[in-house]
Amino acid sequence: MKPLALFGVFVLAVTVSVAQTASPTKSRTAKQRAVSAKEVQELRDALTAQQQQTEQQRQQLEQLRSQLQQLIDANQQLTAAAQKSQSGVEQAQSTAAQAQQSAAEARRLANQASANVVEAKTALSVVNSKSQEEGKKISALEGVLGRFRFNGDVRVRGESFLQDGIPDRNRARLRVRFGVDGKLTEDITGGIYIATGSLGDPTTTNETLTNFFDRKTIGVDRAFITYSPVAHKWLSLTGGKFAYQWQRTGTIGDQDINPEGFNEKFSFDLKSSVIKNFTIQGIQYLFNEVNAVAGSTAVAGQDSYALGGQISTKLQIGPWTATPSFLTMKWNRPDSILQASAFALQATTTGSSGTTPAGPFPVPGEGPGCQKVVGGPSFPPCPFAANGMTNATFVAGGKPHFLSEFHYADFILNNQIKTGSERWPINLILEYEQNLGAADHPLDATGAVISDLGPQNEEYGFDFNVGQTRNKNDIQIGYTWYRQEQDSVIASFAESDQRTPTNLIQNKIYALWKVRSNTVASITWWHGRVLNSNLENNAALVQKTVPTAGEAEPYLNRFQFDLIYMF
Repeated sequence: MKPLALFGVFVLAVTVSVAQTASPTKSRTAKQRAVSAKEVQELRDALTAQQQQTEQQRQQLEQLRSQLQQLIDANQQLTAAAQKSQSGVEQAQSTAAQAQQSAAEARRLANQASANVVEAKTALSVVNSKSQEEGKKISALEGVLGRFRFNGDVRVRGESFLQDGIPDRNRARLRVRFGVDGKLTEDITGGIYIATGSLGDPTTTNETLTNFFDRKTIGVDRAFITYSPVAHKWLSLTGGKFAYQWQRTGTIGDQDINPEGFNEKFSFDLKSSVIKNFTIQGIQYLFNEVNAVAGSTAVAGQDSYALGGQISTKLQIGPWTATPSFLTMKWNRPDSILQASAFALQATTTGSSGTTPAGPFPVPGEGPGCQKVVGGPSFPPCPFAANGMTNATFVAGGKPHFLSEFHYADFILNNQIKTGSERWPINLILEYEQNLGAADHPLDATGAVISDLGPQNEEYGFDFNVGQTRNKNDIQIGYTWYRQEQDSVIASFAESDQRTPTNLIQNKIYALWKVRSNTVASITWWHGRVLNSNLENNAALVQKTVPTAGEAEPYLNRFQFDLIYMF
């Protein structure tokens, strides 16, 4: 049934119901009687059917309403999407406009960048050119510096002197050394070193901590050139002021002395199972040059020098390595040592040994000054010997002269024995030295000849030690003993730490500990005395450690405590 017909039936039913309600009770009763039961049933069925249709229509209406709401929602979404799309379009248009503007700016910047690139390439080419030039200079400088080696050390020392009858002495000392050496060419090496120490004392580089905090002296300690051709490795020629190039001990030359002159070394390595090397050396010392010009007031004279040579070889038999050597050296005109100028002495006073003019007069030196000898002068020119002049001398023509000539013959046997421990090798040095030019008889304390005493020309001794100081915590312990007669060597250049330069019995006990790879701590005990206090110029009489000549001197104990930093 259609909705309109259904609606008509509904109106008709309502009308009938209202009419029945409005009529008098009597009429309604009559009509009810007239309506048959069948019609009532039909009417009920019709109403039931109408209600069912109404329910169906309600459900259809709800479905239509739901569909309509869906359409409304979809329309709203489409509208929102359209608005968003419109906004996106507008934004896209704005972005496109900005992009066009940015593109124009980018083209401008690109053009400017291109111009800058051209300028940068030009500048870069200039910089590269300069960089290459600077790089070549730096490489050249690195090449030069790479051929050189810088090194040195600083040593701080505490030192004490103890001897019966003499007031104790305690002092602190400082040593600084610094230098550079390296290759000048493939065949030539050289070096320059500076060190502290009095300029008038070649036997030490120590400076005593005194003189009211004044600055300490530093001078050229070494300066040399060595020619060692690559094509002839057996040859080495050195000139200048250089370290010892040959085997020696401190008894003939203090370890701090750097001799001046020339050295020629011819060294050949051998393939023998026992003889590993054979070396010959020539030695020339230049220790005093006389500036005598014709027509001047300078005193005419001749230069003083020493000539010598050494032969040595290296032998190896199992764990034992031995290096025997023999040195000969002749000193020519050594009397210049006894007649040194105030400048050479770095004298602190000068004057005259006569009565006119009087003296002494202070001068600004800081060296050891004059060393007194029997009958000799007290003011320059005078003997040069920083640790005392203990050789026999005599005075002639108002000038001191050596009693002996000096022609050394020195034999050394250096032994090294490997043990089961690499840290504990055994080292033994044996030495015998004789002055072939010594006088037949010495002089006594008054200068008279001692006819019943032979030449005082020998030195002999040994040094024995165990261990080494190569690596951290290495330890070396040693003992040295030697006996050195008065004229065995020139006193001016002998070991400065021993009791006296010559005419002595000396013991030394020492220990070294390598605290770090570049730091060594050590202690040394020097225990020595004058050998014969009856001889001329002996230290016991000069320093008055014995009351009369000939008495045995009490031993002098000298303790040294060192800390050495190396770089």
